[in-house]
Amino acid sequence: MNDLDKIDYQILKLLQTNSNLTTKELSNKVNLSTTPVFERVKRLEKNGYIKKFVAVLDAEKLDKGLIVFCNITLKQHTREIGHKFVKDILAINEVTECYNVSGDYDFLLKVMVKDMKHYQDFVLNHLGEIENIGSAHSTFVMGEIKNTYSVPI
Repeated sequence: MNDLDKIDYQILKLLQTNSNLTTKELSNKVNLSTTPVFERVKRLEKNGYIKKFVAVLDAEKLDKGLIVFCNITLKQHTREIGHKFVKDILAINEVTECYNVSGDYDFLLKVMVKDMKHYQDFVLNHLGEIENIGSAHSTFVMGEIKNTYSVPI
């Protein structure tokens, strides 16, 4: 059950934009004193609305500027095979997001690497080592148009 009010939504929107806001800054923006704002933020964390606070890094500056969306199809579909695939993917640092999807593919991976040579190495030495992958279809990002890192509220 959704137990959020207007002020909770304001706090969530503000924190999505800048998670470095202090309790005092938040309280000024939502017109409440600091203690209730602090308690609300703690409640939002405790109830799972706020999963964690992170810094958004510049992938280009960290030599991870090539983004590839890789669609994976498995050869077979059993619970054990699916769990093994997920376990293998979770261990690969270059995979920053993984979704189980419907349609022509089974999984969608977001992969971040330095360049095409590193992606080739990723395909051969990481994906190539995972059993039961039937096919992998790669789409290379030429330019990022929108990435808000936020949930629409």
